[in-house]
Amino acid sequence: MSRDLTKIRNIGIAAHIDAGKTTTSERILFYTGRVHKVGEVHEGTAVMDFDPEEQKRGITINSAATYCKWKPGAWVNKGSDAAMYDINLIDTPGHVDFTVEVERSLRVLDGAVAVFDGKEGVEAQSETVWRQATKYNVPRICFINKMDKVGADYDYCYNSILDRLGAPAIPVVIPDGQADTFKGVIDIIDQVGYYTDMNDEKDRGNTVVMKPVPEHMKEKVAHYRAIMLEKIAELDDALMDKYLTDPESLQPAELRAALRKGTIAFKAHPLYCGSAYKYVGVQKVLDGVIEYLPSPVDMPAVKGTNPRDKDKVEIRERQPDQPFCGLAFKIVDDKFGTLTYVRVYSGVLEKGTRILNANKDSRENVSRMFQMSADDREARDSAEAGDIIAVIGIDEANTGDTLCDPDHPIILERPSFPEPVISMSIEPKSGADKQKLGDALTKLRRQDPTFRTKYDEETGETVIAGMGELHLEILKMRLTRDYKVDVVVGKPKVAYKEAITRKAVARGKHVKQSGGRGQFGDCTLEVEPFDGTDPATGLPMDADKLKKLSWEDGVAFENKIFGGSIPKEFIPSIEYGARMACKTGVLANFPLLNVKIAVTDGSYHQVDSSQVAFELAGQIALKEAAKAAGLTLMEPIMKVVVTTPKDFQGNVTGDLNRRRGLIVNSDERGNTTIIEAEVPLSEMFGYTTELRSMSTGRAASAMEPLKYAEVPANVKKQILEG
Repeated sequence: MSRDLTKIRNIGIAAHIDAGKTTTSERILFYTGRVHKVGEVHEGTAVMDFDPEEQKRGITINSAATYCKWKPGAWVNKGSDAAMYDINLIDTPGHVDFTVEVERSLRVLDGAVAVFDGKEGVEAQSETVWRQATKYNVPRICFINKMDKVGADYDYCYNSILDRLGAPAIPVVIPDGQADTFKGVIDIIDQVGYYTDMNDEKDRGNTVVMKPVPEHMKEKVAHYRAIMLEKIAELDDALMDKYLTDPESLQPAELRAALRKGTIAFKAHPLYCGSAYKYVGVQKVLDGVIEYLPSPVDMPAVKGTNPRDKDKVEIRERQPDQPFCGLAFKIVDDKFGTLTYVRVYSGVLEKGTRILNANKDSRENVSRMFQMSADDREARDSAEAGDIIAVIGIDEANTGDTLCDPDHPIILERPSFPEPVISMSIEPKSGADKQKLGDALTKLRRQDPTFRTKYDEETGETVIAGMGELHLEILKMRLTRDYKVDVVVGKPKVAYKEAITRKAVARGKHVKQSGGRGQFGDCTLEVEPFDGTDPATGLPMDADKLKKLSWEDGVAFENKIFGGSIPKEFIPSIEYGARMACKTGVLANFPLLNVKIAVTDGSYHQVDSSQVAFELAGQIALKEAAKAAGLTLMEPIMKVVVTTPKDFQGNVTGDLNRRRGLIVNSDERGNTTIIEAEVPLSEMFGYTTELRSMSTGRAASAMEPLKYAEVPANVKKQILEG
């Protein structure tokens, strides 16, 4: 008998670093009975942080998938006859260097729990993961964690979600007290409080007592309940009529129904609170996952294109009776082989079947299949729509490839990944390891789409690029630990980009005559700045328009030739040549990005023209057009958030200004100042150490890529001469 897909939730836990994502995930596993011993991040015993490097550093580096079962309400009503639900859970990193793990996880999830620090509220990476979830239309609930922490402030956190994220958060659970007065949580829909002994390490929050709203909380409950009723009523016309007549006549069941509908439609985000570390509020969050986040069938049918007919739209309902299709969203090498994580969107995938990799038009064998729980695995014979599983036997797939029924091909939209911002040279310690290093780098590239490698012919060096110093440090560690290749690395360097500032046209002609058949290629290219946005609206172009422009790796290409001045078969060669020229750069071997190239004219020779000749002509034309279009150098700008005691505010701002930083905001909270700045990455190497030194270890910072901006003339001169 087929499963009830409405009883499945595919969710992720996402937040800024140190907000308590992994601790929340550990409590979820404990309360659902998935584990019987609670792991702690600070002790290096967390189930979800199973990598030795994660345990050593106390941070999440890799997203980890697990699954569990939950019966809503049974934690307070032991005799509950509620249905059991299956939850597939992915715990994601918070550090900006590993943003790829968040990106690819959110691409395949149906819902998410956004975790916030009860003292800090919305932080730098909170905004990033929120934008990522919005990009992939992932409904969210919010959890304000660490309400027991010194300085915790529910009102501040709630307002920061409204103001900084612009998110329609609706409070449904508020804290009874905060910081050292925190006692429990109050459900303002049912108007009851939930309390547990936070210091009982044996009970660990399993014994929860329901109480009426305490006298000292009635005013605060009334305040937030009024906000909640108004916001929920706005989600439903019928409820609004009742609300205007008699707000208190609204029943809990209809409030929850309207809030669920609004959450799935991205019009609302239910807001919870508690302390995962102290075992408070996590069960309510689990109930919220079931009550408000969508099942696979609540989400729209998946759409894709037919690889054999690019103009044909393919649709798959999220049901097991549809043709199979799934997305490979993560590749992992471990001691048992290569694991390919797959989200199954439709149909059934059985062990031993042969499937199509639609992106590569190749067949793959599903030799084995597992349900993963961190690094533990449970063998499966089949998987259905709604499942997240790991497969062995898929050797060619990359992150974002579509796997499907060979008789019903479909290509789903890939997740998009940011460009690397930092690079360094790498070489094996011994010549014998050269081949091993090449093989290892190839495997790492397949696993991590934000990791890039290239061979610099001028210097003879292999250069690796990633999202930050920590990212490259972890990759170097993996080369040594997992692939047994000892390497020597150079100093980190900023990944500069080249860009053009205006429109220009140039002709590229490759003519060579050396007896016998010659070579002839001639084309005219028009280049203009283009970053994937619609010039008329300033908003990102939709995927279909970008596909028509062949938008890829920051370069768009368009064929504007009419009348056959160049035969159609040579146009791809011109595109290839122009793209190769963009990759190698024109100014100083940095890639040329954010450019739209159009071939507008040219000529050919019936005998001497060839694909190679037009490739070379495309390269020549691109370089000449780029020079005429005002070439400039672009550098990555980081968003830097520094939290510092007021005593050191002057030192911190002065230091940021010295680093060519622009202070964009400064907020005071008690004796603490939060400074937001935009600073070039090239000026931020070693910043954490210097910040600790100038603040006697009391200031902290967070940094994430923000944008690319033009390099000042004096700095540009130094870079080009260096």
